Amino acid sequence: MNQLDCARQQIDKIDTEIARLFQQRMQAVQGVIEYKKATGMPILDTGREAQVIEKNTAYITDNALKPYYEQWQKDLMALSRQYQAKVLGRDVVAYQGVEGAFAHIALKKLFPYAKAVNYTTWKQVFEAVEKGEAAYGVLPFENSTTGDVGEVLDLCFTYSCSVVQMYDLPVIQNLLGLSNAKISDIKTVYSHPQGLRQSAKFLQQLNLQGVEYPNTAMAAQQVAEQQDCSIGAIASTETAELYGLQVLAPQVNNVDENTTRFIVIAAQPAQEGNRFSVLFTVDHTAGQLAKAIQLIGAMGFNMECIKSRPLLSAPWEYYFYVELVGNPANEKSEQLLKKMQQVCKSVKQLGVYSKEETA
Repeated sequence: MNQLDCARQQIDKIDTEIARLFQQRMQAVQGVIEYKKATGMPILDTGREAQVIEKNTAYITDNALKPYYEQWQKDLMALSRQYQAKVLGRDVVAYQGVEGAFAHIALKKLFPYAKAVNYTTWKQVFEAVEKGEAAYGVLPFENSTTGDVGEVLDLCFTYSCSVVQMYDLPVIQNLLGLSNAKISDIKTVYSHPQGLRQSAKFLQQLNLQGVEYPNTAMAAQQVAEQQDCSIGAIASTETAELYGLQVLAPQVNNVDENTTRFIVIAAQPAQEGNRFSVLFTVDHTAGQLAKAIQLIGAMGFNMECIKSRPLLSAPWEYYFYVELVGNPANEKSEQLLKKMQQVCKSVKQLGVYSKEETA
C-alpha cells in the first residue's frame, strides 16, 4: 500500500467516526428542540453560537487549522438550525419575486434546506412573517453602489417584525437574451430599478432603453416568454440558466465591487448579538436630533450607520435609523434605550444581530 492509499484509509476511518458523532450530536439537539417548542424560544441564538464556536475553536492546537475549524463550526451550527426549523415546522422562508431573483439566491445561501415561498411585494413578505405564515423573510436592504432600498426600511418602521440577521451578497449583473439573440439585436432591457441603476453606464454606452420590473428574475422570465430577440434583461447567471437564456454581456455592473445587503426578519427578536439597530423620531424642533445623537456618543456607543427617511404621515418630517455596536442585552444598552425614550418622540429597537469584526 502506497502513501496515498494509507492516508485515504486513515481519512475513511476518521470520516466514519465523524459520521457517528454527527448523528449523535443531532440526536442531542432533540432536547434543544423540545425546549424551544415548549417555550416558543427563537431558533437563532447568536450569543450562544458565538460562545460555542469560540470555545470549541480554542481546542485546536494547530493555529494554521483554526480558521478552517471555525468555519466548519459555523457550517455545523447552520445545519443544526435548519434541522431544528424543519422539526419545529419553522422552515418556511418568504421572499419577494420569483425563483432566480437575488433575494431567492440569498435565501438559498442562508437557508439551503428551507421551503422558499415567494410573494409579489415586499409588504406581503412582512405580512407573512407577522401572521406566522413564514418563520423568516429575506429582503434587500441596501446596495453598495446605489444605496438604500427605501421601501423596505419604511416597512421596517411600519411593521413589528425584527431584523435577526444581515447578509452581504456579491451581485454580478449580466445582460441576458434569448439563445438565438446577438447583443446588437437588443433594444430594450428589463430589470428591477436597482439592476438598471447598477448597470446604467453599460446601458448608456449601448443606447439601450431600460424598463423597470418588480425584480430581475421576473424580467428574465418575461424575456423568455416573449421570445423577442430585441428584448434583454439585467439579471444573474443563475437566472439565465433557470429560464433558458444566454449571457450576452457578462459583468455589466457600474463598478466591480457591487454588493447587496439583505436582512432576515422574524416575528421575534434575537436574544443576543454584537450589533443592534434602532428606529426613532424626534419632535420637529431645533436641536432635538442633536440631543439623540449626542446621547448615543456620550454613553460610549459607536454609531456605524445613520439614515433618515420621510415620515409618510407628516410631510417634511423624518424618522431615523441607526446601527450601533453593542449587545442590547447588556445593562448599558438598556440604559441607552431608556434615555433615548426621554429625548425622542418614539423609539423602536428594530434588530439584534451579529457581524464579524474586521481588523
